Amino acid sequence: MLTVRYQKLGLRRGDLMLDAGAGFGRHAYEAARLGARVVALDYAADEVVRTRDTFAAMAVAGEIEAASFVGVLRGDATKLPFDDDTFDRVVTSEVLEHIQDDVSAIAELTRVLKPGGTLAATVPTWLPEKINWMLSNEYHAPISVGGHVRIYSATELRAKFVAAGLDVVGSHHAHALHSPYWWLKCAVGVKNDDNRAVTAYRKFLEWDIIKQPRSMRLAEKVLSPALGKSFVLYGTKPPSRAADGGTSSTSTGHRRAVSDALAGASQ
Repeated sequence: MLTVRYQKLGLRRGDLMLDAGAGFGRHAYEAARLGARVVALDYAADEVVRTRDTFAAMAVAGEIEAASFVGVLRGDATKLPFDDDTFDRVVTSEVLEHIQDDVSAIAELTRVLKPGGTLAATVPTWLPEKINWMLSNEYHAPISVGGHVRIYSATELRAKFVAAGLDVVGSHHAHALHSPYWWLKCAVGVKNDDNRAVTAYRKFLEWDIIKQPRSMRLAEKVLSPALGKSFVLYGTKPPSRAADGGTSSTSTGHRRAVSDALAGASQ
């Protein structure tokens, strides 16, 4: 189940793509299948190991070209271990809402992106996420260790892209049918996976993902603009950035730029 649309990302065969906060690799695997050369990075050691093993198995099975699997490593999105202007495309999906210093993370993702390259970031949509926070304190930080630390508005994420030096080029919402599932989990207890209603809805989502019936695709298309669980934003790094010393700056400078951008942004 993908959240980022690779056509909007502009992904091409042979591109070097970073999946920052890859989790168990869903976006990284699909990029490799499309012929990109993929680096997957995550902070969780167990997810790094499993993603590396899955990539290796895909290469052995001939599902991807061996050259598509560049590497999987553990790392911090606020301190990326890569040179400036390294990647053609960067994806970070459902990550920024977990990071206290998201301004530094966006600055780092922009720094390692090549001029002319595209960054796609996905975060929980404001309204569905607001409902989750209202229904359960266990869903988010500080009670949920490592949980969500903020609720993004579209305006805020756009402003932070602009402040990092990106040109916003598109956006959309995704996964409307997943929002009620999380409302239900928050209502009965986030960890209560044995609840009958939660189990039934999870089976419905699994059926939908596997079968992809036309009726459900239509429902997603109609409902996602209002109820989509995820908001996806795309930004490109202007070629002129290469001539002014890159995108690195002090944290204070980035925070001031974000504040200025937020003040002038519109929803």
